[in-house]
Amino acid sequence: MRTGLPKQKKITDIWFDEKDPLIHIRTHNTDLKKRLAAYAEQHPDVCRQTDADPETGCMEFDIEKGRFSFRLTAPYSEERREAARRYAREQRRRQAEIELKCS
Repeated sequence: MRTGLPKQKKITDIWFDEKDPLIHIRTHNTDLKKRLAAYAEQHPDVCRQTDADPETGCMEFDIEKGRFSFRLTAPYSEERREAARRYAREQRRRQAEIELKCS
């Protein structure tokens, strides 16, 4: 959606406290909006859309704690990066061989 907002103004806010059983999410992120809207449609008892601003493309949701998570991942080591590069090269080589045989 084109809103005319610069990327710096397209934010995602996620807030919660220890008392409230809900997490409040306000976002301009298209993928997150789609995922939350689909989830709210499938599970209206634990997630609901609370607001939408068509001018800015912002949507807000409330979701029960325990239904939304953050995943922290450690940075890849240089060894792991190199192994992934080798694997990708090998897969591309194999795919090229298969395509050559099929031609």
